Amino acid sequence: MARTAVLDTVDEAVAGIEDGSTVLVGGFGLAGMPFDLIDALIRQGARDLTIVSNNAGNGDVGLAALLQAGRVRKVLCSFPRQSDSYVFDGLYRSGEIELEVVPQGNLAERMRAAGAGIGAFFCPTAVGTPLAEGKETRVIDGREYVLEYPIKGDYALISAHTADRLGNVVYRKTARNFGPVMAAAATTTIVQVSNVVETGTLDPEAVVTPSIYVDRVVAVEQRHYTVQGAR
Repeated sequence: MARTAVLDTVDEAVAGIEDGSTVLVGGFGLAGMPFDLIDALIRQGARDLTIVSNNAGNGDVGLAALLQAGRVRKVLCSFPRQSDSYVFDGLYRSGEIELEVVPQGNLAERMRAAGAGIGAFFCPTAVGTPLAEGKETRVIDGREYVLEYPIKGDYALISAHTADRLGNVVYRKTARNFGPVMAAAATTTIVQVSNVVETGTLDPEAVVTPSIYVDRVVAVEQRHYTVQGAR
């Protein structure tokens, strides 16, 4: 098992992300969004990306900035539209980006399944709706279920509060959101944190994402992002 790399800059952290990669991006709206890693990915230049996230971007920062830069081919998400999703709206309406809508619980469970090595699972969510069209269904104990497959990532970009030098990670409150399942579902997990502490400093009982799932860590200065009103 390779040791987690603690890097000096976000640009080092995203180095090597290839064109055409599937990238899992943490965040529930702006909460837990890895802004600095996304900005570095824009500078890095990878294109034709498939992005998996809860939302399709807010305002013109973070994930929305990556979309606006023309780097994304497809988005898998639960909530593609909200009052400040004007970047995604414009790209989708003009046919410049593909969309796959995934119910939020399914999104989390499909990534969890990838991390757990589960080949597929049956779920009742979306049965009888357009989201289930073309998918295998089965009746179990009198209830209809639809077959869902794991969502795996080539890379995961997530934000956490603190990591130690081994790569063990803790989060802050609801900023945790999709971070743990994304870390487990990706081949390479890259985490931006506010602090890197010495190994042994973190309470082992408080560690949410253990170092086995973390490949690269970088400490960033905490910043506050705001979003302009809807257009």
